[in-house]
Amino acid sequence: MNGFWKRPLTGAGVRGVLGALAAGALLSGCGAVNHMIYKTTGDVMQGFSRNHTVPYLMESDDLAMGCSMSEATAPLLMSFGRVTDEPDQLAVMLYLSSGSCAEEQAREHELAGLAAMYSLEPEAAEDAFIRQKRAHALAARRYLKGWQHHNAHYGNPDTSECPDFDDDMDEFMYMAGLLSGLQALNAQIQSTSSVGVPFNTGSVVGRATQCLDNKKWWGAPMGLRATVWAMIPGTQPAGEDAFERLALAAEQGEQSGVRLGHVFQAIAALNKNDDALVKSVIRSHAESLEADEASQEWQFVDAMATNMLVAIADRLWVEHTGHRTPMGQFGAFWDDQREPVETMSLDDLL
Repeated sequence: MNGFWKRPLTGAGVRGVLGALAAGALLSGCGAVNHMIYKTTGDVMQGFSRNHTVPYLMESDDLAMGCSMSEATAPLLMSFGRVTDEPDQLAVMLYLSSGSCAEEQAREHELAGLAAMYSLEPEAAEDAFIRQKRAHALAARRYLKGWQHHNAHYGNPDTSECPDFDDDMDEFMYMAGLLSGLQALNAQIQSTSSVGVPFNTGSVVGRATQCLDNKKWWGAPMGLRATVWAMIPGTQPAGEDAFERLALAAEQGEQSGVRLGHVFQAIAALNKNDDALVKSVIRSHAESLEADEASQEWQFVDAMATNMLVAIADRLWVEHTGHRTPMGQFGAFWDDQREPVETMSLDDLL
């Protein structure tokens, strides 16, 4: 071994050593080059998604496609936070949408449970309701992530002032974050378990809606605030009436072609156990769909509102009939008075 170190290097040996050193330097630089490439790719993906993918999706009415996209791409897009800035703003939309996917599963399990109860199958009903709670827990975790990323990007509404919005999409994403926060709390309650959603989230969301232009956003900020008043005791200011505000928000939504106000109105009515008002809201929504087109720019939001109201209608139908709303009968109910049908006596023809 000692002889080796004493042996002089030949020309070939020198070239070998230099080659090894060059290769080592090149390989050590690969990590830095890759990091730069990943960072650039992440920045481009974030910018493209925010400026093009989200607006494109909002012009679509295919909720299932949006759901699949958010669940499939969220891990990919969020992983770029390892090599560049955390995509907090984009995460608000991804987790709000993926949370709604889990909530849709919860609604399906609930309908299965109600149908089983109607058919006097208690074991099947219990199993379905367990699956419903699990799906609500998953929805709550996803919504909570959206709310946390909202606060990371815009600041906690409870401890910071209203942000200066760059454009309409920036303001819309702020509102989406507020929806995510309220939905996180609601899903946690529905799951009958705790996933870490602070119980003051509803109050914080209600106050934060004042940062938004109510007229620009189809009456939704006021509707969201009034929903909090209706559902959380002690939050309604003196001189205010939550249901009057909800009715105004629903009217603004109809006029703008983004009928999210009907959803807030129906949720508050359900919380009050007022089935008559729930039915009235659903009828109004169905009539508005016939009379007024959805906003082209926000078709996705309007379709989401319709989907949620169909789910509420289905729940009422299954409870009373064992099946969902029949095709073509959204806005009608099993106990509606039928118009008398005029009949002809066959005896008169004899």
